Formats: sequence, C-alpha cells, structure tokens
Amino acid sequence: MADMDAFRDELTRWAAGGAPDTAAELAADLGLRTAVLLEGPSDLAAVEALAAREDRDLTAEGVAVVSMGGAMSVGRFAGLLGPPGLGLRLTGLCDAREEPFYDRGWQRAGAVSDFQVCVADLEDEMIRALGPERVEEVIRSEDELRPWQTFLAQPAQHGRPRHQQLRRFLSTRKGRKIRYGSLLVQALDGARPPAPLADLLAGL
Repeated sequence: MADMDAFRDELTRWAAGGAPDTAAELAADLGLRTAVLLEGPSDLAAVEALAAREDRDLTAEGVAVVSMGGAMSVGRFAGLLGPPGLGLRLTGLCDAREEPFYDRGWQRAGAVSDFQVCVADLEDEMIRALGPERVEEVIRSEDELRPWQTFLAQPAQHGRPRHQQLRRFLSTRKGRKIRYGSLLVQALDGARPPAPLADLLAGL
C-alpha cells in the first residue's frame, strides 16, 4: 500500500531531476486528484493539523499536501503535478510577497488560478486569529517562557508591537515554526481558523 510520505519523497527526487515513474505510480496507487502546494514545512504542519481537527483524512480524499522548500520552486512543482505532469488539480497557500511566483507558476502549468494568500504569512494570520495573549499561553505551555523573555529583552524588540515580536520569535530557532504550525491550530479550540487556511481546506 502506497503512503503519502513515499510519494512526497519521490516527488522531491523528481523535482531535483530524477525519473518520474515511481512518483507517477504512487500517485495512481493513492488515487490522487488534487495537489496543495505550500511554501514550507510550517505551512504543511498547519494544514495537516487543521485537517485532523476537522476529522479529515486528506490522503484518503486523494489530496497530496506538498511542502516545496520555497515559493520559487512553485513553477517546477506546478509543472510536475498539474496539467503538464500528473494532471492533478492544483491549489495552495502562499505569503502575499510570494503571490507573483504562484501566479506565474499556475500560468506556466496551464492551470486555473486557485490558491489562498496570507496577508504577510501564515504565522501572522494565526497570531491575529488567536490574539497575542493566547499565543503567549501556548509558548508558556511549551516551557518556552524563558526563551521568550530573553528574546523580549533584546534591544531590537523594545517598543515593537507584541504581534510583531511573536511573529519574529517563532522564526528564531530551527524547527520552532514547524512545531508551532500545528500547536497554534490546536489552540484555536472552537474559534474559526484564519480565512486563507479555512478557505483552503473548505475548497478541497
């Protein structure tokens, strides 16, 4: 039985110049119909966490959620997964500053433009959805109060809005954005997720 991790691994090899055969076989075995193109692993963590929160099995639905390793790779991945390649429907999520890359990627793949755009990035959207106080509660629950306080004591952070401080803090340690990608979604409780994330899942 094919699994999604194996497909993602083969897709990465294909994108790096490898042969397409194994990725195509796995896509067929999985019954894939849609590919969700995301900039990085923190976005992937958030999308998978929201799907789990909504009791959805995206793999069973024929949806491949793909972390591309940066928005500049979107043209390559759109070509491999979209009409020129595996023929999957393309959708995705990007930061506002990366929207032009997505536009060009979709156009070059001959795909219908269908992706959600965050105002700044997904972390920004999540902090605004939760509110800074709730995000700080999550930081405390992860035993990161001391690193957070040390970060706030830095001269560069003095006088900055708490929202901006939190957004920067999430990027200061390797792996932190990925971990908080799912933690912040879990912290939503009954609240509505940010519109770009909610609309992405609703459209799958």
